[in-house]
Amino acid sequence: MGRARLARLHGVATSYAPAPGRTIKIADDTVVAVLAALGVDASTPHAVRTALAAYEDGPGRALLPPTVVARPGRPPDLAGLPEGTVLRVEPEGGEAPGGLAEPGPRELARLPLGVHTLRAHAPDGRRARAHLIVAPDRVPAPPGRSHGFLVQLYSLLSRQSWGMGDLGDLADLAAWSGRALGTGFVQLNPLHAAVPGPPTDPSPYRPSSRRFPDPVHLRIEHVPEYAQLAGAARLRADELAARAGALRAEVLDRGALIDRDAVWALKREALELLTAVPLTPGRRAAYCDFLAEQGRALEDHATWCAIAERHGSDWRAWPAELRDPRSSGTARLRPRLLARIDFHCRLAWLTDQQLAAAQRAARDAGMGVGLVHDLAVGVHPSGADTWAQRDAFAAGMSIGAPPDAFNARGQDWGLPPWRPDALAAAGYAPYRELLGGLLRHAGALRIDHVMGLFRLWWVPEGRPPTEGAYVRYDGEAMLSVLALEAHRAGAAVIGEDLGTVEPGVRGELAERGVLGTSVLWFERDYGNGAGDGDGDGESAGDADAAADPQPAAEARILAPDEWRSACLATVTTHDLPSTAARLAGEDVALRERLGLLAGPPERERSRAAYELAEWLGELVRRGLLPEGAGDEEAAVKAVHRFLLRTPARMVGVWLPDAVGDRRPQNLPGTWDEYPNWRLPIAGPEGRPQTLEELAASPRLHALMRELSYGLR
Repeated sequence: MGRARLARLHGVATSYAPAPGRTIKIADDTVVAVLAALGVDASTPHAVRTALAAYEDGPGRALLPPTVVARPGRPPDLAGLPEGTVLRVEPEGGEAPGGLAEPGPRELARLPLGVHTLRAHAPDGRRARAHLIVAPDRVPAPPGRSHGFLVQLYSLLSRQSWGMGDLGDLADLAAWSGRALGTGFVQLNPLHAAVPGPPTDPSPYRPSSRRFPDPVHLRIEHVPEYAQLAGAARLRADELAARAGALRAEVLDRGALIDRDAVWALKREALELLTAVPLTPGRRAAYCDFLAEQGRALEDHATWCAIAERHGSDWRAWPAELRDPRSSGTARLRPRLLARIDFHCRLAWLTDQQLAAAQRAARDAGMGVGLVHDLAVGVHPSGADTWAQRDAFAAGMSIGAPPDAFNARGQDWGLPPWRPDALAAAGYAPYRELLGGLLRHAGALRIDHVMGLFRLWWVPEGRPPTEGAYVRYDGEAMLSVLALEAHRAGAAVIGEDLGTVEPGVRGELAERGVLGTSVLWFERDYGNGAGDGDGDGESAGDADAAADPQPAAEARILAPDEWRSACLATVTTHDLPSTAARLAGEDVALRERLGLLAGPPERERSRAAYELAEWLGELVRRGLLPEGAGDEEAAVKAVHRFLLRTPARMVGVWLPDAVGDRRPQNLPGTWDEYPNWRLPIAGPEGRPQTLEELAASPRLHALMRELSYGLR
């Protein structure tokens, strides 16, 4: 009982319910390991008693929790304060709080939005200080109803890109699609900084840092200093551009895979040349402003990058004196690495500038939202974020998913979780800074595995994911920080809420204005809420793979008017089969070849055929497929017509679907068996399609006309 109480006080679950009416107890040694990662010793009865006493004397007796949250009409719960306690507020930015220097608890909700400091002085002499987050009730809503593209940027190559899609291609896609097709947004994969290789992990969902974007996405020719290269530097830059052209031709003309490391090798050398060019006074001033604005976070990130060039990309294997960014050893090394640190700071600035340019291009093209950036659920354990903020991460833990109907072994994504106690103690500063960085040049933000704002499945290192436990986060605080930062940026928020979602979470998200994610194939009545499903279906390092473990015969297809309006509606996603592949049955054939089928091949083929026939019949019955079920291109149009009949605020088109691409960008459950995250967009026959060809594609234009007309 004592250990269970201790676990409850620290937000660690001792059981979970994978299905209604079924509860699984979490093993005691798992609970002990998770509590240890939170700095709590529960290994023996004596340790439990000591930890409980420490809690009662510390957090249990504190006048204030580390962070207090208020919003309009909803003051914080401070009922435990002794009568006569005096409260004082030190407002964010030092501005006068409008006569509320000594407010009562109810007045706290009337303070200006922001992150303030709250102080309490009790009659018995106790004092306390807390972060006071005053947030709006809701995140901004997207303007009107719109449609747009979903794309993995690396896969979108033009005849100007250096072997993979870049920010110049993104700006061009936005400018073209906004003007020519009337699109309102472009949703991207995470552009977070990767852990450098070779080989670099190509997955955008296992980054080194979520705080800063990866300079591999830079368009070299768009850096202003490129035009100033002269002499030997100009000749070398021309040679690099020629090699990049050959690399691009390998992908586009000869079917090679996208080679991120080869692209980065060329760009890194080009950027060395560009950063040697003196900045003009105006650009120097802008760069200095960027450095001042980004502060220690950027310095730490650039320092990690510079040290990684010497000692490798796993900071846990660095010399002991360098494993702490605040150590004397790191302090002594920084001056010797100053040139490299400045180089990486410059790359962050250049990338930020091109992201800003891409968003301007989108808005100038008439897009109401523009760029929709993607926040991955976590970071690589050896990367820059865990080095710079290691006290904020739970050592020896990885997040994942418990066993479910889709995956009986559970899942371990290899990503260390944030410690909820550390976030609260810091006033959620790491989370606030992360959101602020991502929202700088975004009209909306997609949050991968948005359920992680409430709880995450922690798996102790060395144990299978079946031996994990849920750890609870302060959902009210996490959502309030999100609402505050989205309000400051004027950006909408989309939560990836596919798979198993605990009761009440979708309601809380909807109450705060966070849009959900609805995928056509999984919007069925499973008996536990529209589109909930039973399987988490999360893939390693990416939480966007929905599962549908129940036979279609047991789950009725939802009518369009039964869909929620507060969602981004799509037919497929980046790690689900493309629509053309699903229509042709090629998705099952691919998984069969790779040994990934959950059951006998004949049964899986039969089930897929049944569900497809059911959907095609539904489309015909509703008059959405007048051409009949035998026309693939017509069927692709029909499923998008279905989306248009729903009340969804945002309707997304997976860009490869627009040209009949058969290949998934990511196949969950594979590593070397399939070229995940390395495929260019291609046509039905597998030939890569450039951005220029996409813009001229009759098939794409025919599909997009359906959406343009349907949203009028």
